[in-house]
Amino acid sequence: MPLNKMRKKIDLLDRKLISLLNLRAEITKEIGRIKINTGKSIYSPEREMQVLHKVADLNKGPLKKDAIEAIYREIMSASLALEKLLRIAYMGPQASFSNLAALKRFGSQMSFIACATIPDVFLEVERGAADYGVVPVENSIEGAVTHTLDMLVDSELKICSQVILNVSHNLLANCPKDKIRKIYSNPQVFGQCRIWLQKNLPNSELADVSSTTRAAELAKKDKNSAAIASLLASKTYGLKVLASGIQDSLRNITRFLVVGKNVAARTGHDKTSLLFSIKDRVGALYEMLLPFRKYGVNLTKIESRPSKKKAWEYYFFVDILGHQDDDKVKKALNELEHKCTYLKILGSYPIGE
Repeated sequence: MPLNKMRKKIDLLDRKLISLLNLRAEITKEIGRIKINTGKSIYSPEREMQVLHKVADLNKGPLKKDAIEAIYREIMSASLALEKLLRIAYMGPQASFSNLAALKRFGSQMSFIACATIPDVFLEVERGAADYGVVPVENSIEGAVTHTLDMLVDSELKICSQVILNVSHNLLANCPKDKIRKIYSNPQVFGQCRIWLQKNLPNSELADVSSTTRAAELAKKDKNSAAIASLLASKTYGLKVLASGIQDSLRNITRFLVVGKNVAARTGHDKTSLLFSIKDRVGALYEMLLPFRKYGVNLTKIESRPSKKKAWEYYFFVDILGHQDDDKVKKALNELEHKCTYLKILGSYPIGE
């Protein structure tokens, strides 16, 4: 078929696509009005996951699953903005990994608020300046982000979604690699690139900063300096990519939490996060875990943190499979509550990824 005829086919399909997208948007606006009138939350993470799973099942190619998800993420973001322009707080300046996680979850059509610290993200949501907050909670190499765990203890916000981000670190600079004398980045990032740095830049000074984007800002200003940051940061701050994918493990994954004031509805493919404290006695933790075994509830994570209220007193953070409204989860949590000294359900949310 001649090229001009194929292009005319594309033009015709584009007309149909635009018409259908706007029809979808009109229906979305009406759904938004119903939600507002009935007092329901505009953002529904459970519905979001349902849509993404359905379009993935419908896709027969040649477009890849990730491409379809990215397209629908932006379609849903644009449609959601017609209902309400959500304000999303995240840690770090623009182009930080938390910013990337926020974009992955909410798309580019929302209003984003950069915060200097994790407590600031929680504060923005608690006081109503933001609808949701995105914070890192754990990295596959460096482990838990303790500032986030500590905030979850006292905050009334709920976890309503999670974001799994494959993290790729890159050496950014505007000078040759052999001229680099100082490297800026976040301490956790240095830990994730330790072997590469020792092999390739053993004599360079490592300077800790609050975020990878702050590192990029400083590297742009300081002569003979570099940053370890995202590819987005290289574009945002005008730095050259001297080396890409320098993390020591190819499976460098960071998990982020979306926190807000609403609880996500049950989808049948959920996770629940909770924390509890126990009496200081032999076998106490083992006893706390028995209800989960009794009712067949699978634990996927357990992490301890000092309570900061009394010496040698700890909070235990636990992730389990299932929603807090599931019968077996309800029974397990009810028994746990009678055994522990303190129990707090942090939220149930779609597993999604």
